[in-house]
Amino acid sequence: MTDDIVLTQTLRTRGLNTDDIARLTRIGELARVRRGAYAYAQDGEQTPEMHHRRLVLATAPQLLDGSVVSHGSAAVLHGLPVWRTAIEKVHATCSRSGHGKRRSVVHVHGAPLPASDLTVVDGIVVTALARTVLDLGRTRPMEQAVAAGDAALRLGLSPAALHLGLLGMERWPGVRAARRTIDFLDGASESVGESVSRVRMHLDGLPTPELQQEILGPDGQVIARVDFLWRKQRVVGEFDGKMKYGRLLRPGQTVSDVVFDEKVREDRIRDEDHRVVRWIWPDLRQRWVLRDRVLRALDRRG
Repeated sequence: MTDDIVLTQTLRTRGLNTDDIARLTRIGELARVRRGAYAYAQDGEQTPEMHHRRLVLATAPQLLDGSVVSHGSAAVLHGLPVWRTAIEKVHATCSRSGHGKRRSVVHVHGAPLPASDLTVVDGIVVTALARTVLDLGRTRPMEQAVAAGDAALRLGLSPAALHLGLLGMERWPGVRAARRTIDFLDGASESVGESVSRVRMHLDGLPTPELQQEILGPDGQVIARVDFLWRKQRVVGEFDGKMKYGRLLRPGQTVSDVVFDEKVREDRIRDEDHRVVRWIWPDLRQRWVLRDRVLRALDRRG
């Protein structure tokens, strides 16, 4: 557990009554997380993941014996990327048959829980990293599951652990989708946007690009490392996420400096007879935009 979350019964053992708790909530010293649990006020904006983490920590002590945190909620505790739709409720799994139960705060899934599929994060029993990725693969759209799985590989999860986990899910609902997801994972994808881009390319029938490849200048020196490369057609693909330029900042640099450097970098790539295609999140949200943009570039270089 974390000191940020405090249960109502704990507050009462500290001598606070209902009126005291209500007063502390009104003045902002406490924030109600869910029935029976509060959090001490924190400065700064709460991301959906931070809010859900609080909700998980507040809910876990109130779960029935034998239930463990799983699916999108386990993903949040493991630090994997999730979509808001995956964390609208706290997800837990109980070792039983059936389709599970949905309540106002908790969605309880029914599935076997071997000890090898469990671990502890922040004092909470959760599904282990491999099991969490497999559960997402069974229940979430492919792009969401791949983004989480790629991130898990970057954290050190081995593909062998995922394939071993699949063996125990032979007749489980969604196992075919999970298998398709696991076969598609690639830890070379360095961001959620790159993972989603790969899935869109695959589903739209585009040729499979190489990931994180180096472009060399005439002197044999590396001039760029690119997100996607269609080598035969000499086409480079770059996903530009909101955080990309922030990650590229060096000490003393401004975003304007990075944007200028990126332009120089792209010019050098073009000088080496490569066509550059760029896209951003809104392009991924519109069907066919990425496909048509890449196809135009490939056709011109084909």
